[in-house]
Amino acid sequence: MSAIPQEGDLAQEAEVIWLEDTEDLDYVRQALDKVSTRKGKPRYERDGRMIGYSNLTPTAPRSADSGLFARRTFYLLPHDRPNQPDDPECPYRVGSPLEAVDPRTVEAGKVGTKTSRSQASGEIVSTRS
Repeated sequence: MSAIPQEGDLAQEAEVIWLEDTEDLDYVRQALDKVSTRKGKPRYERDGRMIGYSNLTPTAPRSADSGLFARRTFYLLPHDRPNQPDDPECPYRVGSPLEAVDPRTVEAGKVGTKTSRSQASGEIVSTRS
């Protein structure tokens, strides 16, 4: 199960771990996944590749209904612009998916934001904080 994270979902985050250098990535997708551990690389079951994930504090509680922990995963799908920067057929040549954020705006405990870089549009699109 995954969802788009909201600020309140991230209160127990201790750190964000990047598996790749994000400097050249316009955006990454973020999802809040239910996993069995508080830290360490979670299982990845999507197309594409995992770019990073969050670790939780040692006291982060399990979900009462599932017994799992809610942690963020950052990823790119094969058709995303950072994977095909020069492809004129790329579906996100301008703009980005709903769950995409500029990785430079990601911090533990804070939802990332869309920027002109993530949108490839030249203007700030969202200022969630």
